[in-house]
Amino acid sequence: MKTKSLLLIATAAFLACGSPVIGADDVPAFFTPIVLNSQPPPTKEKLASQAVYQLNNSMFDIYDNALAVYQKNIRARVPLIMGLFSGKGGRFILYRPGQEPLEAPSVPPIYQAAKSVGHTAMATYACVAPYLADPKADPSWLRLMRSYRLEIQMAKEGIANLDATPEQQALLQDTLSQILTFQDACIKNGTFTYAEVLAYARGVEPNLEKLIAVASSAQVGHWVGVLTEWKKMLGDDWSKTYGLSNTIYVARQNNIIFSVMAQFFGKEAFNDRLLLLETTDFQTTPELMMTAFARIVGDRVLGEVFFADDRLMDFELLGFGGRAAIESEMKKLGQTALLPPLVPFNSTEWPMKTDPASGTGPASFDDLHKAGLLKR
Repeated sequence: MKTKSLLLIATAAFLACGSPVIGADDVPAFFTPIVLNSQPPPTKEKLASQAVYQLNNSMFDIYDNALAVYQKNIRARVPLIMGLFSGKGGRFILYRPGQEPLEAPSVPPIYQAAKSVGHTAMATYACVAPYLADPKADPSWLRLMRSYRLEIQMAKEGIANLDATPEQQALLQDTLSQILTFQDACIKNGTFTYAEVLAYARGVEPNLEKLIAVASSAQVGHWVGVLTEWKKMLGDDWSKTYGLSNTIYVARQNNIIFSVMAQFFGKEAFNDRLLLLETTDFQTTPELMMTAFARIVGDRVLGEVFFADDRLMDFELLGFGGRAAIESEMKKLGQTALLPPLVPFNSTEWPMKTDPASGTGPASFDDLHKAGLLKR
């Protein structure tokens, strides 16, 4: 940086002395690879566009600086509960002004055991599914299955030592036994058919529903206990406490962590103090969640200042103009625009699919059983 500054000063002094401007013909030949450019110089219009676009790029640096200040001020003023998705059944952190973050203990281990065994059934399916067209033509699945089978057998032998009830241990054992039986048949025959894969999947499915019940019961019961204690701890400050949870696409509708938090925050807090933030991965970091939260809170103040509504910035601003533009373009094509309904900025609707009239067909495991699509 110092060398660059000296170079700029020297260049300015050289030009100030009235020295002639050096043209392309005056540059030594060895500079050609790095200096001379066969492209035409940028037009005034392009330079003007770049200058205007740079304003938006620089905006991000300004926003980042503001966000850092917002985060510091938010942490100093309001309590915040962060519920993060994790492979261990979630991670809850309580942030209180002037105190170190308090992280709750993990969900009981039966949650991970039940979930792991359930996933094993599906992983076995994934081992064979890509090769259904002709299993004998590409026996790559055999290597994968043999390796996975050894892991399953080892896990099965250790279930008796798990911290679980006898009924839970029996369910885990039975599920793994069914998986091993299917794997052994595939390995012995060196092939499999779709009918065999389907019979395996539907045969183990009742156990998967039971494992879901075991895992979710442990998870929900644990976090209800944690939030009950934290609500007592916060006392009157609960009314100004914020709640954050993260989700990816498949977990939006039945997001357990958000749903548990909803029981304590109440519907009036939805999209106000209780927020469901969509992320690109199952797991994210508290730092990224805090940054997103600070952005939301900061933008709400901005919305009040500019647009007289502190919730307007929760919506994509260009989307309002976009709606009108889409309607206009579809009208030109003789079509009716397909757009979501306009809702109040301060809507407290669940941040997920909630209208039963928006589709048809089953909506739960019970519906699937009643329709005869699954057998208990």
